[in-house]
Amino acid sequence: MSDLILHNYFRSSTSVRVRIALNIKGLAYDYVPYALLPDEHKSETYLKLNPQGLVPALEIKDQTVLTQSMAIIEYLDEASPEPALMPSDPLGRARVRSLAQIIGCDIHPVNNLRILRYISGEFGADAEAKKAWFTNWATEGFAALEARLSNETETGEFCHGDVPGLADICLYAQVLNNQRFDVDIEPYPTIAHIFTHCDALPEFQDARPEHQVDAV
Repeated sequence: MSDLILHNYFRSSTSVRVRIALNIKGLAYDYVPYALLPDEHKSETYLKLNPQGLVPALEIKDQTVLTQSMAIIEYLDEASPEPALMPSDPLGRARVRSLAQIIGCDIHPVNNLRILRYISGEFGADAEAKKAWFTNWATEGFAALEARLSNETETGEFCHGDVPGLADICLYAQVLNNQRFDVDIEPYPTIAHIFTHCDALPEFQDARPEHQVDAV
């Protein structure tokens, strides 16, 4: 049994992020799946691990449980520094965090399962309305992300230079999530280019939802 236990869901984009980071770091972990649709993440057992009742959570054996994917990834980068997921300079780190947070703070939080369930249950949003909601926030965020990536000189084959890092992890997971709602990537050629480069790497491929044991 590994010292790292990842409590997650195969299709959760935040879970995809952490799986990629663990793969890049070459860290072995035990995979514990939770089915979100029947609310397995709301069980008494899981709420003892993460009172917020969200995935993922990274359990570090005999130490603690970490929650929130961005915090988990930054912990992994500090605890296992190579290969680095963040630039070495303060401005570079700020840029990467800023790019990642377009997704992590502005796109994902308003489009995750609990939000889509809420607008359906409280406001009667049907499948088409939920798709329109998702598409609105995804395209608004991607338009800003594309503008920055296509114009800023720090962009290389990946979001920041020519090696993948935190921003690429977030971008990749969000593109996969967008595909579920048929969000067209064609208007975002730089994002598409970066996604293709990420998708060629086994660390990213192995983290894809369809490659997980609980994929259905």
